[in-house]
Amino acid sequence: MLNLIGVAIAFIVILVLIRKKVNFGASLILGSLIVGAFSLQVITLIDIPKAMIEASVYSFEKQEIVTETIELALLMTLIFILAKAMQETGAIGKLIESLRTFFSQGGILGIIPAVYGLMPVPGGALFSAPLIDKEGDTFKLDKNKKNFLNIWFRHIWFPIYPISSAMILVCSTKFSGVPIQTLMIANLPAFLAFLVIGWLFLRRYTGKISKPQHSSSKNYSGLVYLLPPTVPLLFYPLKFVGFSETRCFLLGVFVSLLLLYALLRIDGKQYLSIIKKSVTWNLALAIVGIMILREMIKVSQTHILISEMMQGLAFPALVMVILIPFFLGVLTGYNLGAIALSYPLVEPFFAFTGLQIVGLTSIIFMSSLLGYLVSPIHLCNVLSSEYLKTDTTRMYKMFLPAVAALLCVQVVFCIVVFSV
Repeated sequence: MLNLIGVAIAFIVILVLIRKKVNFGASLILGSLIVGAFSLQVITLIDIPKAMIEASVYSFEKQEIVTETIELALLMTLIFILAKAMQETGAIGKLIESLRTFFSQGGILGIIPAVYGLMPVPGGALFSAPLIDKEGDTFKLDKNKKNFLNIWFRHIWFPIYPISSAMILVCSTKFSGVPIQTLMIANLPAFLAFLVIGWLFLRRYTGKISKPQHSSSKNYSGLVYLLPPTVPLLFYPLKFVGFSETRCFLLGVFVSLLLLYALLRIDGKQYLSIIKKSVTWNLALAIVGIMILREMIKVSQTHILISEMMQGLAFPALVMVILIPFFLGVLTGYNLGAIALSYPLVEPFFAFTGLQIVGLTSIIFMSSLLGYLVSPIHLCNVLSSEYLKTDTTRMYKMFLPAVAALLCVQVVFCIVVFSV
């Protein structure tokens, strides 16, 4: 029982540290050590460093070096660099200007944050907030409506965006092992619900207001900057000739960085300087911390204890699979973190749900995403609200029914399609 208490304490410590802005990866590693210390009744002291090594660089079972965690950490870092480079070089601004000429009657209010949503960087809603503020004024929208549209459409791609860190993580072999394209298909109802709900709010806010006039001439020049965030998808078929999913995207994102340089036609030294300024190891450390915590929970045998407890209870396991990721999304304000923390906790419930692993993975992914979406400490909410001089709670009258409807759609779909 001490190991279960250790997991509870570790999660409390991690959540407190996250709220105090302590590095996420470092917080996870500290939490892992707490889990190990409370599990010494079932493991030996040497098992703690062994679990940390097993999770990151070496398999004692196979007696070989493993690179999956390192590759995943590198991929997350490269994706962040690509997103920052697109912002710093003005590529994303040029893309927005071109798209503006193709949409009128309020459509651009959804398109602007959706385009920025192709850059999976923390706090990315701040990039689109000034544009939404200006465009929203032409429709006489109040700041809360602008804020909601900015946040909602910013995250609209997340259910089907294959190079998001959360999707890559939950589909990795150390988590569900579900192929990314399979999860994308499973999440399609959620994506469509995202679109429909966003469109209904957009129509409601702009439908009765006279529309501003836009130029009839189309600007195609900036559309070329759609290529860098989408080119990595073209490398996915390499999986069928022996590449891992992570390596497919690693190659794709590297090519995207070269492609962005070619499209910009700027000085090489200037581009390298931008790349250098964009480098951060926070995401890499987060991935390492996630893998170590997951391995430590596995070694501590907490999942076995939870499973045994479940067998003696007439407990709604599916409800736990839905609620735990959702509340961790709210508490952490971090989609990647919510999945990393919740998956090992809900995994013991899987056998009692009557659903296939694809359906369960989809529910965990969407539940954590929606909890993260409405979290008051979600960086996008904080920064967008600050720019627009409002706060997240003022969006809840829009957020809560929209999120509840979207989650119901996806859960019902998974129950109908993925029941065993």
